[in-house]
Amino acid sequence: MPSRLKTIALATAAAIPLIMTGDLQAQQPPQFPKMTFFISSTGATNGADFGGLDGADKHCQTLGAQAGAGGRTWRAYLSVQAEGNTKAVNARDRIGNGPWVNASGVQIAANLADLHSDGNKINEETGLSENGRKIPGRTFVVNQHDVLTGSQPDGTAPPPGKDLTCGNWTRSGEGSAIVGHHDRAGLRDDAPSKSWNSSHPSRGCSHPQLKASGGAGLLYCFAAN
Repeated sequence: MPSRLKTIALATAAAIPLIMTGDLQAQQPPQFPKMTFFISSTGATNGADFGGLDGADKHCQTLGAQAGAGGRTWRAYLSVQAEGNTKAVNARDRIGNGPWVNASGVQIAANLADLHSDGNKINEETGLSENGRKIPGRTFVVNQHDVLTGSQPDGTAPPPGKDLTCGNWTRSGEGSAIVGHHDRAGLRDDAPSKSWNSSHPSRGCSHPQLKASGGAGLLYCFAAN
């Protein structure tokens, strides 16, 4: 082989591993091992039906692991209503004691009292997904600021009776769930419409119904440890 062709062949062979390494790095999602709070980038595959709390927690755990924070115990900020033999579960009792920081390292709340006060830092700028991206709010063309919580402003479950948790997160059709606005924006100027965890009930539990009011079945995920 002529020396020039041999040189080209050797250079090409040496470049292939670098290209493959670059491709693998490009495929890796951003890693945020210190993150303890995020809004899920995706919802359930079937509206608000996560298969109950365990399924919702698993969804948060999977996304957290993909972001390099799988060593933590992730919990979905969701409440369960009392029904028959089912006892009520409060979202605030499931997520540890804080502090919680987003993918950028910004502390969104120091503890439970801070989280459930007007002083918490959840907003359109800090309400990031597990991959560090902003969740679209009312200033975006596609609005996804409705985040499922099934909770009252203090983080407790609604009273039994009217469905406000999409059948305790097992329904994807009829029913309703309380949602919060991560961007604290709404059509009305009153405080409830701007609550991060308790703005209004959804129109239904299916993906089209959640989407119709500005949502995508997303969750608040908190590291409980």
